[in-house]
Amino acid sequence: MSEAIFPTCVPELTDGHVRLRAHRAGDLEAIVEQSNDPDSLRWTMVPRPYGPDDARAFLALIEAAWNDPEGVRFWAVTDAADETGAYLGTIDLRPQASRDVADTGFGLHPAGRGRGLMAGALRLVSRWWFENGGTRVTWAAIRGNFASWRVAWACGFTLHATLPGTHPDADGGPALDTWRASVTADDVMEHRTPWADPPVLETHDAGGLRLRAWRDDDVEALEPLDQPAHHMPARGVLDADTFPEWLLTRREKMAVGTTLSWCIADAATDRALGEALVFVTEGTLDDDAAELGYQVLPSARRRGVATAAARLVVEHAFTPRSDGGLGLRRLVAQTADDNVASNRVLDAVGFEIWGRESAADVLPDGRAVDALHWELLPD
Repeated sequence: MSEAIFPTCVPELTDGHVRLRAHRAGDLEAIVEQSNDPDSLRWTMVPRPYGPDDARAFLALIEAAWNDPEGVRFWAVTDAADETGAYLGTIDLRPQASRDVADTGFGLHPAGRGRGLMAGALRLVSRWWFENGGTRVTWAAIRGNFASWRVAWACGFTLHATLPGTHPDADGGPALDTWRASVTADDVMEHRTPWADPPVLETHDAGGLRLRAWRDDDVEALEPLDQPAHHMPARGVLDADTFPEWLLTRREKMAVGTTLSWCIADAATDRALGEALVFVTEGTLDDDAAELGYQVLPSARRRGVATAAARLVVEHAFTPRSDGGLGLRRLVAQTADDNVASNRVLDAVGFEIWGRESAADVLPDGRAVDALHWELLPD
């Protein structure tokens, strides 16, 4: 008896929420729509413009791949509750040189987004791969594609590295950086780290503050630097010239649960005034201790902004997780001995010095400055 050929060879996979099936000719129109969507154009190398002939070629490629015993495996993503099985996206597994490893790629039509379908699809194809002798599924995306990373993150993938200049730019610009991650047959396919989305925190007095997520257009509020270099690591300082990379890095760290960064904004105008953050250098914010940091733009200083923001963050840090906080047991901070303003902030919110690091920084004039180590425990 001959082996089954496409489409009967395609195993249908479902978890009750998402259903994966073979592609069919009726998917063509939705494939064209998905491929011309701005997000698809931004993060993929689909032909531009993408027309019906491109979709027909894609469907022919899928059929040929399934008819090849060692070919790429493609599935159409659908909502299990939709009896028509309307096309909502595509997911694939691409066997690598080591035949027990497959790389995955996926994309959703706009109508399928925000419903948790792709995370379900990724779990289904990964488990299918493992049940058929595979040991690892790898994932890659252009750096900054947080929607794709959120799917892989939700499925227990471990982010291994950012590889510079490893993805062509569809518009012909310099090569783009990529993220690389993987999951193995032994992993639990649920997220392994927190995703630190900053909640809005507010003071309610006149001239109050709002701590919120950063936006790309906050760059418009930034001002020239005017603080000594040893008061804060250069890579962490708010600066208009480096803000896009600074913000991307902050978002990367929040997406692996090591940092929670807020924009300190004027509650009345929403204009950015500075940053407040808690972070860890090892582990994640699911642990019980973290470090507090803050910086205020020059025009917002000497108004109590840093102190008010620090109080909000401290309260959130010590609020139990069951009540929406971080549930931390201990906060620490580090400052330069001569950073009088920052030291006053920590003292005002209740931190105490527990250690002094002699001659931690050497200034341009040759003077050495100590570093102070601070801690705070809940009341």
